[in-house]
Amino acid sequence: MITRSAATRVRWDRVGRVGLLIVLGVLVILYFEHTLSYISTRQEAGRESGIVQKLVRDNAALMRQQKSLTDPATIQKDARALGMVQPGERPYVITGLPNN
Repeated sequence: MITRSAATRVRWDRVGRVGLLIVLGVLVILYFEHTLSYISTRQEAGRESGIVQKLVRDNAALMRQQKSLTDPATIQKDARALGMVQPGERPYVITGLPNN
């Protein structure tokens, strides 16, 4: 019967451990890439959320301005500031007042 020496004998427990370590290393590398992608996406989402909040505030301010500009009192005040008069009114100008 032929016997193998201790040096040529295959140690299957070591082969199994090395194989598992290689598989673990590949999984770590694959998850590392996905983790970096996830972190990048989270940062981008945070920036986009800030932009959305600013746009919401701007929209609210514009809605208030639109409501103010469609108010008849505001329209009349702005028209009078431009020198306009309502139909039937007589425009007049006061001259000779001292300037401040």
